[in-house]
Formats: sequence, structure tokens, C-alpha cells
Amino acid sequence: MKIGILALQGAFEEHEKVLDKLGVTSVEIRNLDDFQQHQSDLSGLIMPGGESTTMGKLLRDQQMLLPIREAILSGLPVFGTCAGLILLAKEIISQEESHLGTMDIVVERNAYGRQLGSFYTEAECKGVGKIPMTFIRGPIISSLGEGVEILATVDDQIVAAQEKNMLVTSFHPELTDDVSLHQYFIKMCKEKRQ
Repeated sequence: MKIGILALQGAFEEHEKVLDKLGVTSVEIRNLDDFQQHQSDLSGLIMPGGESTTMGKLLRDQQMLLPIREAILSGLPVFGTCAGLILLAKEIISQEESHLGTMDIVVERNAYGRQLGSFYTEAECKGVGKIPMTFIRGPIISSLGEGVEILATVDDQIVAAQEKNMLVTSFHPELTDDVSLHQYFIKMCKEKRQ
């Protein structure tokens, strides 16, 4: 099993460390050549937290937006955390265009405010259990389509969801010692391959 990690910007190294801890091979996807070279043997793709506008621009500049979008729509499991969630959303409030636009959710960027909106909590996540959640100016999912399942909420705000092969969180699971959400994603990847 090999998991690609979008390594344009943001917290990709932290995801690599978690996968390494779990004994899962990962590969950094920095450009179209990387994606095309590994696409056939990727079991899944992680889109890390960072700056979604920058990442979206780099995806376009590197001509990766459409190939990655097509791979996700064809069933490649993807895990978007924080900015990764924004990249996957069909609609972003107060922004004219979306990025990959594969997941039927509407998101609000920096919904928890600036740096002061960063906080830590623990909450129940469906299919995973109670997990630690680190928020850093996290987005919130303000609405979702019929096929999207809510996995976790904090203060009545949706902070984790899944639609088919797409898993998203508003928080950064890679910044805690808890690996259960990554294990959940790996299970998704294994089930897809069967």
C-alpha cells in the first residue's frame, strides 16, 4: 500500500510521520510528474492543512487540478484536513470559485477566526471513537448534500464528514499522537482495493 501526500505547502511532513508510525509507505506529490508516476499504485491521497488559496493556485500552476479531480471522481480515496477540506469542497462561502470541487459540501474558510480561533478539544467521531482535535483557524462545513455523512461535530458545527471515497476534517489529526483517524482512512483505502 502506498499513500500519496500532496506536498505543495502545509503540514505534509506531519502526515508522513503518522503513516510511517503505522508502517504505511507514503510518497510526496509535488508536481504532475510525481502524480502521474505514482497514480497507478496509489491506494489513497492525503491533502494536508496549510493555505488553501496557495495550494489551489499551485495545483493549477502545476496542471494537477484536473488529473487529481478525475482520479478522486474515479474513486481514489482522499483525506483532506483543514485546507485539504477546502480544496475538496464544491462551494466556498465568499469565494467565487472552488478548487477540486469533488465533495458536496459548502465550507466557510477561517470560520474559527484568526490565530485566536486555534483551540484543542476532544469529541466523538463516528466509526473511530473519542479523538483529540487540534483546530488552527479551521473551516467549518456550513451545509452538505444528501450523500454526505456527518462524522463529528463540535459546538453544533460539523468538523468531520465523509462522502463515498472522500474523508474530511476541519481539524489537524496529524498534530496529535492519536493515529485512529489515519487508521480509519487506511481502512477506507484497503476496502476500495478489494
